[in-house]
Amino acid sequence: MTLTTAASVPKTATAVDRPLFAEDLDAADSGLKKAARQHGFTAKVGQALPVVDPDSGTTEVLVGMGKLADLNQERIRKAAAAYSRAVFNHQAVACTMNSVVALAVSAAQSSTDTASDLDTASDLDEDQILAAVVEGIRLSTYRFRDLKSDYTRAKGAPKIEKVTIVAKGRGLRNRLAVANQVVDAVLMARDMVNEPGGLMTPQRFADKAREVARQDDRLRCTVWNEARIKKERLGGLLAVNQGSEHPPQLVTVTYRPTRSAKSKAPHVALVGKGVTFDSGGLSLKTSQGMMTMKIDMAGAAAVLATMSALPAVNAPIDVTAYIPLTDNMTGPNAQRPGDVFTARNGKSVEVLNTDAEGRLILADALSLASESSVDAIIDIATLTGSATAALGTGYAALMATDDAVAVRLQEASTRTGENIWRLPLPIEYRPELDSAVADLRNIGTKPYGGALIAGLFLKEFVDGKPWAHIDVGLSVYSDTTKGLVSKGATGFGVRLLVDTLRNWT
Repeated sequence: MTLTTAASVPKTATAVDRPLFAEDLDAADSGLKKAARQHGFTAKVGQALPVVDPDSGTTEVLVGMGKLADLNQERIRKAAAAYSRAVFNHQAVACTMNSVVALAVSAAQSSTDTASDLDTASDLDEDQILAAVVEGIRLSTYRFRDLKSDYTRAKGAPKIEKVTIVAKGRGLRNRLAVANQVVDAVLMARDMVNEPGGLMTPQRFADKAREVARQDDRLRCTVWNEARIKKERLGGLLAVNQGSEHPPQLVTVTYRPTRSAKSKAPHVALVGKGVTFDSGGLSLKTSQGMMTMKIDMAGAAAVLATMSALPAVNAPIDVTAYIPLTDNMTGPNAQRPGDVFTARNGKSVEVLNTDAEGRLILADALSLASESSVDAIIDIATLTGSATAALGTGYAALMATDDAVAVRLQEASTRTGENIWRLPLPIEYRPELDSAVADLRNIGTKPYGGALIAGLFLKEFVDGKPWAHIDVGLSVYSDTTKGLVSKGATGFGVRLLVDTLRNWT
């Protein structure tokens, strides 16, 4: 799909949107009101009503925008997604939503009568509106079809080849390019997570990281092989990898913005869990439980995708990503429940459940991050089912030792619509991790509070640095096609992290 800009609707477009706020529908002529009423169209966000002109054959799609006073970026995304789904089978379409929304917001902001009612819309700028439209269109039309045969690849795939964004303004093409590159990053993460675990091996992931770093001079990538990992004492990564035929990898990607040699920028570390397939190890999962376990590297994919977008958004800070990679298998040398390993920071860990493996590889990566001169560490991982049990698939769990870092992430979450909910790190639960034979055990003693126990375990490896942990649970996967996502990987966390880092001052 190609997105372009134009000052007016091109003649080649066979469909165009007509965004309607609830206030617009109230003030519309009786004919439009009657037609809308007949089809249950109330201008609610997410509604789209195609109306075909019998003379020209052009389709006009009424798109619900909700109340102007409630407008925010996520509502714009959902409206753009509803439009793109309504014109799924058109090859060339036009989208006026960017201009319509920008004019409505501008008029409302300049009106003293309505300004007090615009709690969210008043904060929107042109870049945010354009980005939301682009994200809604492209994220909703994504389909992973790489592994289908030529015969079935086209079935159910969107026919949209060209979308013309109808708008005017200085730097519009550059702004569109930036919005597209952020979406490209999300789709890259989706592609990587949708790949089968037998294809997206640690080596394949490392190769992708090298490819990403080659795309911009501000990015650098280094990869540690198994020998280097042993030399660097990454005991958790080695322990999880014992049952695998694929050697582990530790990928580091750095981003350094272009700036004066005398200036010093904040430095943030990202850590992403990269278990490319999780069988549970000897604490074996059920067949049902293994079906989607290729998604267990979604945190790593989100981190790499975020790094790929930082040059496009010209993030003003230094960022270093640490990505530990292995699968968790049941080979003859697999770690056993009761085994003990020593992590990078010297702490010994008794492994009582080999299916609680993500925290083991993150322990080493967090230790590495904490050894560097970073101002904050953020990790993201498909760490526990408990997070999803508590929050469902529409939210990720946030735990943090630093309120300022947590607030940055929460503010970014509001802008991107990738929902996070802060949970505590209760010190009174810490004795659950005491081991009789080692410094720590990798699971608690009780069958509840698993997400919090996992967070407390990770806290042992950040050496007091400001730190936030995002347990994405199953928010990285959707079993339905709806809104901005299609069945499969969602790319959750990419826009959240990009937004956090580009606004870090």
